Amino acid sequence: MAGISFATPRHSELFEFPTDTIQHKDSTVRKRSFFNKFLDYFNDANKNKKHKKFDFSIIGGPHYSTDTKLGLGLVAAGLYRSDKNDTILPPSNVSLFGDVSTVGFYLLGIRGTHIFPQDKYRLDYTLYFYSFPSKFWGMGYDMGNVDANETDMDRWQAQIKASFLFKLTDNLYLGPMVAYDYVHGKNLERPELLEGMDLTTTNYGAGFSLVYDSRDVLTNPHKGYYLNISQCFRPKFMGNDYAFSTTDLRTSYYHPVWKGGLLAGEFRGMFNFGNPSWSMMALLGNSYSMRGYYEGRYRDKHKMEGQIELRQHIWKRNGIVAWIGAGTVFNKFSALRVNRVLPNYGIGYRWEFKKNVNVRLDYGFGKNGQSGFLFNINEAF
Repeated sequence: MAGISFATPRHSELFEFPTDTIQHKDSTVRKRSFFNKFLDYFNDANKNKKHKKFDFSIIGGPHYSTDTKLGLGLVAAGLYRSDKNDTILPPSNVSLFGDVSTVGFYLLGIRGTHIFPQDKYRLDYTLYFYSFPSKFWGMGYDMGNVDANETDMDRWQAQIKASFLFKLTDNLYLGPMVAYDYVHGKNLERPELLEGMDLTTTNYGAGFSLVYDSRDVLTNPHKGYYLNISQCFRPKFMGNDYAFSTTDLRTSYYHPVWKGGLLAGEFRGMFNFGNPSWSMMALLGNSYSMRGYYEGRYRDKHKMEGQIELRQHIWKRNGIVAWIGAGTVFNKFSALRVNRVLPNYGIGYRWEFKKNVNVRLDYGFGKNGQSGFLFNINEAF
């Protein structure tokens, strides 16, 4: 699935419309219309609201995706500070997302970063579940590269992942992490593509994360550097049928190039050592990297991918982006080949939904006409 991320409201005051105002004209008292208040809501959404304990807004509507087809989704975003008197402290963020579509896809989740007072600790968390009538091509680059291997499968998946980070020094954090993944597959038309693996798997993991973060803003960086190295172990004694360990690497850099222009670059790597199940392998393609590829068409033990994106502010709350990238999957490092590197490029539109929180519409392209449309909140990286 090309990663689609929407949101669902969970707050008692989602729409904080301006109170009714009284206008006098020809001695007639008229209340402002709901439409005007609706426009005011979005006009004010991106204003800096440091005085508010919790700045929360929602946006939603119909959408179309190559994978999920016509759907209806909501995107919600919240910004807050654990110490409202510390204006230097970066704001914590939380995003709620939900979606339903005509192919039977539904999704509900939450993700965010909570920054404790004085930035002594950070909590990164993600929780979601979705059901999706998906496609499956098998495992390995060669299987994913053959159109004829495409087969249907229904999949229900849930994930919980969290890291609690302790500040070691300026911009450097280290702490434990935990992960839980449950995948239930059914109605696979060609079960031989699983190569004897179970359709349903449960995975428990624990490890640590090392983070260096000098970005000025977490949700929409304008400058700085980010490095995240996570090591997760999933041994047999934790109840895993498939024992393996995963090393995740992500690094990105942001540099202004001219007025309103920003050049951002990112590299991601995922390396599984041991015996990962089909559902826990490294997948190419989502709403953050290799945009436009069907998520999971290319899957294997390891993956590496990179992208460079030019972001340009155009007018008021509007902006555009263009990116190029490349990536590949492989089962061992000696199998890396230049002719197996997959290209990626695309364009996108940005609208500043809240201060430093963008709604993004991206259209990505890949090998042999593969493409996908994505609607999400916050930048891809």
